[in-house]
Amino acid sequence: MSDLTVDPYAYIGMVRNPDGSVTRHSLGFPNTPATSDPTLPSPAFTKDIPINQSNNTWLRIFLPRETHDSPSAAKLPLVVYYHGGGFVMCSAASSIFHDFYTIAAVQIPAVIVSVEYRLAPEHRLPAAYDDCLEALHWINSSDDEWLTKYADFSSCFLMGISAGGNIAYHVGLRAAACVEDLTRLKIRGLILHHAYFGGASRTQSETRLANDKTLPLSVNDLMWELALPVGVDRDHEYCNPMVGGGPSGIWDEIRLLGWRVLVIGCEGDPLIDRQVELVKVLEEKGVNVVSKFTEGGYHGVEIKEPAKAGPLCVVIQEFISA
Repeated sequence: MSDLTVDPYAYIGMVRNPDGSVTRHSLGFPNTPATSDPTLPSPAFTKDIPINQSNNTWLRIFLPRETHDSPSAAKLPLVVYYHGGGFVMCSAASSIFHDFYTIAAVQIPAVIVSVEYRLAPEHRLPAAYDDCLEALHWINSSDDEWLTKYADFSSCFLMGISAGGNIAYHVGLRAAACVEDLTRLKIRGLILHHAYFGGASRTQSETRLANDKTLPLSVNDLMWELALPVGVDRDHEYCNPMVGGGPSGIWDEIRLLGWRVLVIGCEGDPLIDRQVELVKVLEEKGVNVVSKFTEGGYHGVEIKEPAKAGPLCVVIQEFISA
């Protein structure tokens, strides 16, 4: 049972208005501006580039300072990253994600491109998928100097945490279906970090961790209610990748393309059972999948505790270089 004393709107810093809209509060997630000022001590330079001004979408590029200062160095893998927040909150500029991207860009090392996508409930799914696929096409045709000079377009990975892991999965499916249109960008794999999936029936881990301090069940329920298209339940394909046996045709295409999939989870995450199930099904379909499940922890632990970001970056670096 979920903890009925938790107000899920207040928990995620929202107020529901009489007309059904929501008002957001910062909830302790401040933003960090992009900067390429060499006088600042940041180990990575950053800059923002607009994608679709009508949708207010943009991307932020993270370039390791050492790479920028050594232009003769080999090009770095390109990691396209999608932030978390249950589809309803946070930003590519949120400090909690900006700080992690900075660590990851330096330690992997990689050129990281973080995508700002539209949020629900104002823009319900598939708006985020649409925005993030549009960003991939923009990157594919970009002549931005940081990308063309420092990023290896032939070694691209789609990665996300929580809702961003869900986005990486679904944008990966879409990209696999139109791979011939991505003429420069060669996707090599997907990295799903504490990926946000759900379903109409509770899993054992969701029930066991119903009152989890990081992702209580009532909050999980609310975010899906706000994010999914109006009138559908959580056995919709956007939420539950297992529905209808899964997108077997696209999974076959991913296998044929030779893409690899890294699924990262921990036993303290209420969503771990769904991540384990996805690994099992992908393995059965012949997809080259690697899983990294650890004891303890909680949903998004490596983002919230910078000291744990380093070991995660090692896992990612090993996967990318394999």
